[in-house]
Amino acid sequence: MGRDSGRPVGPFRQRCRSLPIGWTYAVEPGRLRHVTGAVRLEPVDESNLEPLLSVAVAEAEPADVMPPVAAPAGWSHARRDAFRDFHRASFGGLDAPTRTAMYAILAGGEVVGMIRMSRRDEPDAVEVGMWLGRSARGQGIGPAALRELLNLAAAAGMRVVVAETVPENRGALSVLEKCGAKMREDGRRVYAEISLDSTPPAL
Repeated sequence: MGRDSGRPVGPFRQRCRSLPIGWTYAVEPGRLRHVTGAVRLEPVDESNLEPLLSVAVAEAEPADVMPPVAAPAGWSHARRDAFRDFHRASFGGLDAPTRTAMYAILAGGEVVGMIRMSRRDEPDAVEVGMWLGRSARGQGIGPAALRELLNLAAAAGMRVVVAETVPENRGALSVLEKCGAKMREDGRRVYAEISLDSTPPAL
């Protein structure tokens, strides 16, 4: 998904302005290898932070996976350090100052991307964002990861999950639709809402 615009999704009024939306699921397929195996999520911590950074450097653009920083273009040392700091700030999960829980996405035991949920002002709502390395796109990993996150959100007492993307990001729209999202297009943005009180359709 694209940058956070600060515009409302459904009845919600405020967005988390400190984090990128991060939906880069399948704007370009760009597969480098076929990733197989069960999809699972692990909280981002020191044990998987370096593998996550390696995937980002090899298979994603900095702007897709972290906020902008004052650093040379590309994956400079300064930008890599900023990537680490950005993720370490959320090690505390939803109760951390960032109010964000980040999870490494693993497929077949390999780290292939990251998915996160961020608290909104409403006590029972979170916003979701995700990115996948190019080689992991278009293989069903996105919907599987989002479903795992929905389970975690429900376990944390959430009732609504929202997201934002752009109309041309067909991969992100497909992932959201497969997980039962209701879509609303407004100009150059698409707003999605998933109710955790209902059962998403089967894949």
